[in-house]
Amino acid sequence: MPRTRSPRRWTGPLAVALAVGLVSTACSGAGGGSSDDGSAITVLMVGNPQMEDLAKVTADNFTKDTGIEVRFTILPENELRDRVTQDVATQGGQYDVATIGAYEAPIWAQNGWLHELSSYADADTGYDRGDLLEPMVASLSGTDGKLYAAPFYGESSFLMYNRELFDAEGLTMPERPTWQQVAQFAEQLDDDAAGVSGICLRGLPGWGELFAPLTTVVNTFGGTWFEQDWTPKVNAPEFAEATKFYVDLLREHGQPGAPQSGFTECLNTFGQGKAAMWYDATSAAGTLEDPDASTVAGKVGYAYAPVDETDSSGWLWAWALAMPKTTKNADSAWKFISWATGKEYEKLVGSSLGWSRVPAGKRQSTYEIAEYRQSAEAFADITLKSIQEADPVSPGVQPRPALGVQFVGIPEFADLGTKVSQEVSAAIAGQTTVEQALADGQRLAEEAASNHR
Repeated sequence: MPRTRSPRRWTGPLAVALAVGLVSTACSGAGGGSSDDGSAITVLMVGNPQMEDLAKVTADNFTKDTGIEVRFTILPENELRDRVTQDVATQGGQYDVATIGAYEAPIWAQNGWLHELSSYADADTGYDRGDLLEPMVASLSGTDGKLYAAPFYGESSFLMYNRELFDAEGLTMPERPTWQQVAQFAEQLDDDAAGVSGICLRGLPGWGELFAPLTTVVNTFGGTWFEQDWTPKVNAPEFAEATKFYVDLLREHGQPGAPQSGFTECLNTFGQGKAAMWYDATSAAGTLEDPDASTVAGKVGYAYAPVDETDSSGWLWAWALAMPKTTKNADSAWKFISWATGKEYEKLVGSSLGWSRVPAGKRQSTYEIAEYRQSAEAFADITLKSIQEADPVSPGVQPRPALGVQFVGIPEFADLGTKVSQEVSAAIAGQTTVEQALADGQRLAEEAASNHR
């Protein structure tokens, strides 16, 4: 039977830093919006560590050099998605620059909601658009081949594990583990007495929270949201097997409070040594290797995303900076985007904040910087290879009707994925069954599919 655990508060230096950062930066835009003369711009960003760093260094560098004031609003991922979608879709015009991802960029480009950035990048001699990693460019381009968002950092997914805990039990992590091996390790390393969970996985509802890792599990277990002819397969045996595996793994060997745990909570849990393993974004490694933010710095091992039926299963994502069509400060907005996603910014972060904190995964030149390679030796190569191996066209065992590894590249997926994730999160909490959750999900998927047949 699954064990029940009382919720554990996430504490420690990383939690405090994130909490303070989110409060202070979210309020920084309260003094006013952008200016029509381009002397001030408003920027909406997701509250991940790399974005927090961007907010820290902007005034003393970008604003000092250009005279352009930047007013930030930084929000947790789910809140960010709601806010940016509401503003951009309704042409609200509140932000000059907004953080979006590989899911939104092509869809919003098709809707005419974003400025294309190719012309700006091509005219900017210092930007070096050709240095951007091709998977990132492709995921952020429209059907016209133009770039509609500039990658701030790119990522795939991999398995992070605490080498000290593995060594203490005489366990060896394969370079390419299976999910069955991961489950066995989680059982062996789960230690209630020491306050250490066997694994940390996202259970927080949201198509980009819970279903980012879970969809990769579905893919490698042989499942899919839709077959190529748009037949929904949410309650198919393969989808159900993968989801039940994920839910059972969390209920039996996962972290306390799993239904409320997203990326940030797992980052803190694993970073404070409270979980033996964590499957999530490759971008987490930089924070985990920062001794000021993580108690496991220098103790983390990295393995490729676990598999079952497929050879690889890592996702493909970019958090990127886009320019809504409604901005009245396009030139100033591009100057900020160019600076924040350019080569020199990465060198600024490395030299001033630490090389492990560089927002990597977007430029080939990053992996040629000696200081970065030395600092990121444990995870740089596996991150780059995971990005290159990710296949948004064919991420599973059957042909797909739309692009996407951990999402389905259609407008309806944001609502579909979020609603099904709420049901699966309830199953993790023991409030419903996986079978009922996916039966409800199948009905929702049928509705979404009807728009594409």
